[in-house]
Amino acid sequence: MTTTIKLYDYPLSGNCFKVRQMLAWLGIAYDTVPVDFFPGREHKSAAFIANVNPLGQLPVLDDDGFLLRDAQAILVYLASFYDTQGRWYPCDAKLRGQIAMWLATADEITRTASAARLHDALGYHHLDIEACRSGARAVFRMLDDHLAEQASTGLHWLASAPDPTVADLACFPYVALAGEGGISLDEFPALRNWVWDFRHLPGFIGMSGIFPAGPA
Repeated sequence: MTTTIKLYDYPLSGNCFKVRQMLAWLGIAYDTVPVDFFPGREHKSAAFIANVNPLGQLPVLDDDGFLLRDAQAILVYLASFYDTQGRWYPCDAKLRGQIAMWLATADEITRTASAARLHDALGYHHLDIEACRSGARAVFRMLDDHLAEQASTGLHWLASAPDPTVADLACFPYVALAGEGGISLDEFPALRNWVWDFRHLPGFIGMSGIFPAGPA
């Protein structure tokens, strides 16, 4: 069967990983359009900005001509349109409000922890690395406190649902990759447990720096 979905992708991007993982969990076939993010900076080219994403960012999803940018928006779209069981984006007003809150937190993680990783791993030395790390630790402390409170009530995920949602997937990669930006998770035990649990979900595919859990 011919696939209609294309993903403009860079394999080392945590935001692109979110979409690849969601597509894998939903069992959706797709074609990859490789984008030379580094060192080529193809996402900032005139052609990419004119034809794919005017913000010059990845990922971008093309579903039979429907172009959608922003990893969090793509997750919501895929879960809303393709997840017939409603697991990843439950149809409950309170849960959707919580999910929206954590999707905004995912953007803050990208702004801080992902930026620190860009500084250390890809040489983006114009970034204020100490501000990035300080901001990431503040977000991680909030996440750690929340997850500890969730655990005290028998819940394991960001939203008050029995299963993970797109909120967890949105926040996960740049937390798990924090060490590549010089940020240790040692002081955040609940957050470390959450990363462990997420990596052990059935069908987890991983990426460079975040490997699927081995066999028990």
